[in-house]
Amino acid sequence: MIPFVILILIAVFVIVAIFRAVRIVPQSYAIIVERLGKFQAEYGAGLHFLVPFVDRVRSTVDLREQVVSFPPQPVITSDNLVVSIDSVIYYQVTDPKRATYEIASYLQAIEQLTVTTLRNVIGSMDLEQTLTSRDQINGQLRGVLDQATGRWGIRVSNVELKSIDPPASIQGAMEQQMRAERDRRAAILTAEGVKQSQILTAEGDKQSAILRAEGQAQSAILKAQGESRAILQVFDAIHRGNADPKLLAYQYLQTLPKIANGSSSKMWIVPTEFTAALDGISGALGGRSSGPAPSGSGEEAPVGVDLTGTSLDLGIASDLASTNLPTPEEALAQARGEAESASQEASEEVPGAPRGAGAPTAPPSVPPASRPSSPSGDYGTVSPEGGQPQQ
Repeated sequence: MIPFVILILIAVFVIVAIFRAVRIVPQSYAIIVERLGKFQAEYGAGLHFLVPFVDRVRSTVDLREQVVSFPPQPVITSDNLVVSIDSVIYYQVTDPKRATYEIASYLQAIEQLTVTTLRNVIGSMDLEQTLTSRDQINGQLRGVLDQATGRWGIRVSNVELKSIDPPASIQGAMEQQMRAERDRRAAILTAEGVKQSQILTAEGDKQSAILRAEGQAQSAILKAQGESRAILQVFDAIHRGNADPKLLAYQYLQTLPKIANGSSSKMWIVPTEFTAALDGISGALGGRSSGPAPSGSGEEAPVGVDLTGTSLDLGIASDLASTNLPTPEEALAQARGEAESASQEASEEVPGAPRGAGAPTAPPSVPPASRPSSPSGDYGTVSPEGGQPQQ
């Protein structure tokens, strides 16, 4: 039995020796090997053989980039406000030997260095600069940490501030300030919009007024040109027709019904010797004298226009010769009837006014040649009963 036990012990010793001598290091890791308490070697990824019971592994170092988040730290700004800052550090071990032998706990050292550097940087800034200068703070922290941790075999790749929390009272004041600032900007933008709207409206009104004035000017010019042409044509027609006072008197008789057509009260003032003027018109239109027709003739002479001895244009002469005009008696009767009907309508519309009476109007202008040859030269008004002029 004794040899068998000895063999078993030798086998166990060999197995333990092999287990302690063979080391497999995974990728992105490194091991620090000491021989009899002294640094022997630094082994990277792969299979490695150690001297059993002589060499030992001091530490295994992770060579990947690490992320560590530190708890919130109270920091005082330059305006004596306490803010709570959370920070995140990105670091990587570049030298496992120095990270093992140069510092006892590099992670705790990085945390304390971050806190002290952060307080130094924030202490030189006020609250507003602290809230708006994160990039500047990150750059300063990274420079200080990278310089300090370089001798430890550690490289700080990035430093980030997760949050900067001012006190609750300061947060309320900041919210009110931001709300007031936004209200001010909204009021300014609204005022600018109203200003632009009023400017555009004024410009539109100006352009509209200018165009309207130009249109009215063009309209007035065209209307004046049309009226001037109409006046010239009428004047030319009258001049070519060789109008005399008798023709103007006949035009006056033709205008009387138009004057009487209306609902207003009117007073008619006509010459006293009205029949004499009509006889003159009849003589001019009928080609006979104003006296009575010679006895013995059973029927009246036809009404026409005598153009003998005149130098009118042939076209106008032919038009006037073919014109059939009513007799003066018929025109007078028609004018008196229309005047009487107009006077009755006017008296019915005016309460309390007598039938046939109207408001006085200005006497119509009668050409001097068509006035009667009466030496008295008096004028009368047309009575509503008989239509005869009253002295």
